[in-house]
Amino acid sequence: MPSSKPLNLAVLISGSGTTLQNFIDKINDSTLNARIQIVICSSPDAYGVKRARQNGIPTATVQQKEYNQSEIFSNTIIKEIEKYPVDLIILAGFLHLFKIPDTYAGKVMNIHPGLIPAFCGKGFYGQYVHTAAIESGVKISGCTVHFVDNEYDSGPIIIQRTVPVHADDSPDTLAQKVFKEECIAYPEAIRLFAEGRLKIEGRKVRVLNQ
Repeated sequence: MPSSKPLNLAVLISGSGTTLQNFIDKINDSTLNARIQIVICSSPDAYGVKRARQNGIPTATVQQKEYNQSEIFSNTIIKEIEKYPVDLIILAGFLHLFKIPDTYAGKVMNIHPGLIPAFCGKGFYGQYVHTAAIESGVKISGCTVHFVDNEYDSGPIIIQRTVPVHADDSPDTLAQKVFKEECIAYPEAIRLFAEGRLKIEGRKVRVLNQ
């Protein structure tokens, strides 16, 4: 049900934390009613960890290379998350497969820098997505916010936003355009979740009216 209380988030990152910073900015300017309880990073040297610490957010590092099975890796992350009150788990540039226990089904989101089902799946992240889009000759790209299941980029789609792909675009210029849309789409998906307006129906997500 909708609530005026801040939504408690756990944010999973692997790199610089630009999406994390977008959440921090939105929370600070009161356009996103949420609280980041914990940031978990798969790399101890990632700049995103510094961003979190600069904003007084607890952090934990869980490196995949220390675990020989994705289930053990994911369970270790869950144990860190469960130290805090968390309503929604957010993948924000997290580059590893995250196996979700049944208790978190429908409570994990990800954003992909392309229009799923195009240019997605294992190995398609960051610049690889934008390069593939340009090389394919598509005229439109964008971003997709989706619920996470136990496969890469295959969960039910919540929001998609589009950008034009111009003949002179490079992967960098396309990435910049897509990221601007990501900064709008991801907070919006979180707001809809907080308002109780997202209903998963099989492969589809229905947005309920207020």
